[in-house]
Amino acid sequence: MDLRLMDAIPTQEEREALDLFLGAPQSGWEGGLRDERDAYTAGGGHEARARRHLLLPALQAIQSRIGWISEGALNYVCERLTIPPADAYGVATFYALLSTVPRPRRVLHVCDDIACRCKGAAELCEQLERTVGPAYHHGPDGDHVVFAENDAVWLRSPCLGLCDQAPAALVTVADAKPIERLFGHADLAGLQRLLAGELAASLEPRGRLPQAGDPFLRLLRRVDVIDPTSLDEYRAHGGYEALRTALKRGPEAVIREVTDAKLMGRGGAAFPTGRKWDAVARQPVRPHFLICNADESEPGTFKDRVIMEGDPFSLVEAMTIAAYATGCEQGFIYIRGEYPLATERLQHAIDTARARGLLGDDVMGSGFRFDLEIRRGGGAYICGEETAVFNSIEGLRGEPRNKPPFPVQVGVFGKPTLINNVETLVNVLEILRIGGPAYAAIGTPGSTGPRLFCLCGNVTRPGVYEVPFGTTLRQMLNMAGGVADGRPLQAVLLGGAAGIFVRPDELDMPLTFEGTRAAQATLGSGVIMAFDDRIDLVPILLRIAAFFRDESCGQCVPCRVGTVRQEEALHRIHSRRTRGDTTGELALLDEIGLAMKDASICGLGQTAYSAVESAIKRLQLFDGSAR
Repeated sequence: MDLRLMDAIPTQEEREALDLFLGAPQSGWEGGLRDERDAYTAGGGHEARARRHLLLPALQAIQSRIGWISEGALNYVCERLTIPPADAYGVATFYALLSTVPRPRRVLHVCDDIACRCKGAAELCEQLERTVGPAYHHGPDGDHVVFAENDAVWLRSPCLGLCDQAPAALVTVADAKPIERLFGHADLAGLQRLLAGELAASLEPRGRLPQAGDPFLRLLRRVDVIDPTSLDEYRAHGGYEALRTALKRGPEAVIREVTDAKLMGRGGAAFPTGRKWDAVARQPVRPHFLICNADESEPGTFKDRVIMEGDPFSLVEAMTIAAYATGCEQGFIYIRGEYPLATERLQHAIDTARARGLLGDDVMGSGFRFDLEIRRGGGAYICGEETAVFNSIEGLRGEPRNKPPFPVQVGVFGKPTLINNVETLVNVLEILRIGGPAYAAIGTPGSTGPRLFCLCGNVTRPGVYEVPFGTTLRQMLNMAGGVADGRPLQAVLLGGAAGIFVRPDELDMPLTFEGTRAAQATLGSGVIMAFDDRIDLVPILLRIAAFFRDESCGQCVPCRVGTVRQEEALHRIHSRRTRGDTTGELALLDEIGLAMKDASICGLGQTAYSAVESAIKRLQLFDGSAR
């Protein structure tokens, strides 16, 4: 090892937390006791550096045990994994859920993003500030800070993915047996009880799927119908029939069915899934990797969480089929760090499937080998971008890569990689159940199959809804009971924070790729967020701008600078302290937006102006401010 480590020393508890995850150190070269053997042999080198991909899970192990990552703990991680401290510090400070400054063990994250604001999150945070104190941003630096055992703090949080039960909050308690719970319908009294340590307040059950038990459901037919922890119930309701079919027909036939189904990716880019699978399968370089992108962090999006919590075996089965078709032997589920229940159920499903011969060296006795591992995100929206996921899994900062080369050629660990999101993958089960041509007959010729939409904001029955492509926006709102309290509709944010505002007179827009494209809108991640006439959209716009500024990874200048300048201009307009007149500020916003769209590396910067632009041009939000 040739590292310049810091002088900081880890505590015994920090050592135990890391050793429990990595195993005891094997020599003095990686942080163990030095003995005579260490004088003759050198540790580290290529073998140690090959464990770099364990950096983020190692940091998370310390965070969940101690509550924050001290210099001593970081030093010990670097020693164990042979990583320069400056490099590891860059990773540790990249993720919002990790802290490198002292924090109490109990932390409450309160969502103040746009869907929760429609349900009073901004007022709830103000009440917390008055009664509990200000949100904890950055504590004093240094190991000398000591918190009492019962201390707790609260933080403002971006979207937590529980928009159907807004306002939402996430409580974490660091310990040898850490506690993490995501809960909805938060109120001041409940939050105060959580801060006081009464965790029973967070045991409210999840809301029931609005369409639960509907016989016409395809993707959600088992959610809230079967026990999600029971493999036997899953199999009794058709589970693992698709994998049996796939193994019987062979990899080429599976890809052909997916291609015939005309399945388009559901993550926003809408790339043909069959073409992607075929490209990976044809790569001569081995091994191939499979990644399920379950880091849905788009504000207003929670459909993947509903699947993973309510039907986790379906994702495990779908990934096994995808791996079989494309020649992958190792898969990763990269899941949001804010989804503790989904993570727990998926881990249970993986362990159960492995124990029953549905994962491992001989899947269903076919000789096919495939296994799965869960990697948790650290609270970074950018890691929803496919190449940022690769970097995060490899133990690097979750920054997007330039393309080409594309992931099907050079993906995670430099190998051909298939990456799909949760909804895309579970569609494959239905394709193999009814056949590609039959699946293609659902929806429209250009947008086939069923689609999941996340209805939230000011609707009567928020939740995830499954419909065939081609359903109109008006029909979707009616399914959710229309605008809550019978109020007039002001606008709909379609596709999430990276999406487009549409007007009430555009509700007959068919929700298809081609229909939204013709209307210069986007389906994005399937968000339909309604705003009634009581909502002031300017603060919503400012929250969106703040979200993109905060979530920009800072790698490319157009995004790093553009998102800041965009937010500044919006604040100037809102406070009527413009430089010149409002028209000039709007023209500046347009220039900034164009620069971000044309020159940013990834989709975050390219879409950071979309909602702002549509509010200005479609809703004429600032027309009354012109002066």
